[in-house]
Amino acid sequence: MMRGRSDGAKNKRLLTSVCVGAVFVVFLYVYFGSKNAGESALEYGSRSLRKLGSSYLSGDEDSDLGGKQDESLFKFGLDDGEDSIVTKSFPVCDDRHSELIPCLDRHLIYQMRLKLDLSLMEHYERHCPLPERRYNCLIPPPPGYKIPIKWPKSRDEVWKVNIPHTHLAHEKSDQNWMVVKGDKINFPGGGTHFHYGAGKYIASMANMLNFSKDNLNNEGRLRTVLDVGCGVASFGAYLLKSDIIAMSLAPNDVHQNQIQFALERGIPAYLGVLGTKRLPYPSRSFELAHCSRCRIDWLQRDGLLLLELDRLLRPGGYFAYSSPEAYAQDEEDLRIWREMSALVERMCWRVAAKRNQTVIWQKPLTNDCYLEREPGTHPPMCRSDDDPDAVWGVPMEACITPYSDHDHKTSGSGLAPWPARLTSPPPRLADFGYSNEMFEKDTELWRRRVESYWNLLSPKISSDTLRNIMDMKANLGSFAAALKDKDVWVMNVIPEDGPKMLKIVYDRGLIGTTHNWCEAFSTYPRTYDLLHAWTLFSDIEKKGCSGEDLLLEMDRILRPTGFIIIRDKQSVIEFIKKYLSALHWEAVATADSSSEPDQEGDEVVFVVQKKLWLTSESFRDTE
Repeated sequence: MMRGRSDGAKNKRLLTSVCVGAVFVVFLYVYFGSKNAGESALEYGSRSLRKLGSSYLSGDEDSDLGGKQDESLFKFGLDDGEDSIVTKSFPVCDDRHSELIPCLDRHLIYQMRLKLDLSLMEHYERHCPLPERRYNCLIPPPPGYKIPIKWPKSRDEVWKVNIPHTHLAHEKSDQNWMVVKGDKINFPGGGTHFHYGAGKYIASMANMLNFSKDNLNNEGRLRTVLDVGCGVASFGAYLLKSDIIAMSLAPNDVHQNQIQFALERGIPAYLGVLGTKRLPYPSRSFELAHCSRCRIDWLQRDGLLLLELDRLLRPGGYFAYSSPEAYAQDEEDLRIWREMSALVERMCWRVAAKRNQTVIWQKPLTNDCYLEREPGTHPPMCRSDDDPDAVWGVPMEACITPYSDHDHKTSGSGLAPWPARLTSPPPRLADFGYSNEMFEKDTELWRRRVESYWNLLSPKISSDTLRNIMDMKANLGSFAAALKDKDVWVMNVIPEDGPKMLKIVYDRGLIGTTHNWCEAFSTYPRTYDLLHAWTLFSDIEKKGCSGEDLLLEMDRILRPTGFIIIRDKQSVIEFIKKYLSALHWEAVATADSSSEPDQEGDEVVFVVQKKLWLTSESFRDTE
């Protein structure tokens, strides 16, 4: 009897232990399962942050893989079967990172304790995080984010919740930069030196230069402009009416978010600074450079920054300078004016016009003036082995870039006026061994391809859906050329390690920049409506960079409801499809390009759309 009772007690204890264990397992599953579901951000995610190197595939948050990540993350087509590793979700970055620009992150500079010379603006130049310091998470939109206002209405107003920064409206209240009105921010078109509007200011400049009908485009001969220290880019915005396109440039400085406002408005803009490195544009790219109270010391370092503008200006190009030094009569301003006048005279610039607050200098058309300078004149001519089109991470040089033999002999760039310039083979095409026939064939090929793209997009877009477009591998710029009749602009990106085709892009009257897609792009999150990636993933695979990193970067810079057109090999498309749910992207269309004329290889066209999602905190703030 005692033995039987003892066995029964043991059985009861065993049963109790099993029940307790089962309850505990269920608790762990529910707790951690719900936590992971919250982090997936399928529609409303929780705040989370993880660094690159954390293994989302194994669930190990602390694993540091450094540069030796699992090859399945970036080697396409190695394992496409059902048993391949698939990323289920990405966490959402903390809300404070909603405006993260990874390579222009001042917090990173402080954390890495970089020894930078602030007087040379090095802290505003690109400093990218090492792989183990990258954020491998989705950038959340700000609380209450709305789909941006459509162009052309967006030129004059944006939603305040999308860029919740109003300090510029208060700081520049007397200059008509921007005005807060209810739930919107309005842009009257003013600036530090054009309080009464950029339109009148632009017409005044054209009048100073005696251009026909006070139109600054000078019958199509003035097309590309560099606006340095552009503010919220109203100068560039009003140039568009004259068929002039400006690269509006400003750093992420005390006037924070000025470039973000420009892009939200639908105006071409780029984050950059005249610091120690060359700007990422080739030589002889712009007909006009403009500085309106841009607060740049042009005399520093033997005129280095002014010489960088000289490198970028075409033969006969102009520099419009609106600043107190051009008109003020106090002793310091007069001293700066005398020294600056002497410097530009040694650079062979001449005063084309001077009126009120503005002076416009003009660069020579040929090398004649340079050859006539006295020996030992400063600034010197650049070395014969200096490549003026090498720009990625290349230090500026305090020297004058001479013209090529072609430009010297023809007394100019030899470019057709706009819009004929867009489809006319430019003289510098010969630098790459391209014939006129090859150029025309490429132009026609991309015209047909873009027509096909728009047929795929047509069920999802209307005439005003798209405004800011990026061609992530632009080659000759023919993709952008095919969009001429649409109300869009294109940022043409040329890889830093390939042929320096960007000068062809500019010679066609288009704009763009140089970039390495193994790093983050110099723009704010949510700034482009459409990204076009032609064989880009195949290219970074060859460089050993992460396809997953590139997907996250594309998601960062793409606006919610924006589109991506990927044109690449089938294995790349299959790789990307694994991440659609994790990125909250939706497949729109797939097309086989084998039927296209002159098609080579096995390229597939894959179109996706980014969904609009909010974090739980953002959702609560909108209620």
